[in-house]
Amino acid sequence: MTSYVFQVSLEPDGDGWRAFYAPLEHIGASTWGNTQEEAIKHIHEVLSLIVDELLEEGKDIPAVEGLAVTSGAAVAITR
Repeated sequence: MTSYVFQVSLEPDGDGWRAFYAPLEHIGASTWGNTQEEAIKHIHEVLSLIVDELLEEGKDIPAVEGLAVTSGAAVAITR
């Protein structure tokens, strides 16, 4: 098991919030939500799909700033 922790960006966008992970934004790592919590939930779903797709294709997850990769289970705490 490998865990990926992405440091995403969150910014106001009109009446809602935009969440994105800039290093993978070119392949769709960007989304929106009415609240910060909703935007975070959506970017989690998007990044999960991207990781699954890359791994299924036999590609590596690009090692870039803002990404922590650990072997085994991991928990991220955000306050």
